[in-house]
Amino acid sequence: MKLRVYYEDTDCGGVVYHSNYFNFCERARSELFFKKGLSPHNKDEFFVVRSSTADWIKPAVFGDILKINTKLVEKKSASIVMYQEILRDDEVLFKATFKLAFLKNFKPSKIPLEIFEILN
Repeated sequence: MKLRVYYEDTDCGGVVYHSNYFNFCERARSELFFKKGLSPHNKDEFFVVRSSTADWIKPAVFGDILKINTKLVEKKSASIVMYQEILRDDEVLFKATFKLAFLKNFKPSKIPLEIFEILN
């Protein structure tokens, strides 16, 4: 997924505010579903972030065009681990790993096979 950094994404110095990198990653994960004409959140089934680790390497700034790469690195019956990186051109600015739990009616649940197909 590609996106442009807007003024609202930055601090007063024009540098992307640290928490917005998480927002960019969330958008990219949602986009995997939207590209298939689906929603990442159905009335009673959805993913939640259980844990994450992140590394801010270099800052993105106002006007940058960023690319967010998303890769499924581990899948279990009720959770997945995804690796994401944000790049400007070919330069990695941010990387993170997210453990996502699948919930149905707000309880951990087995991930349906068709969702694994979307994420691969």
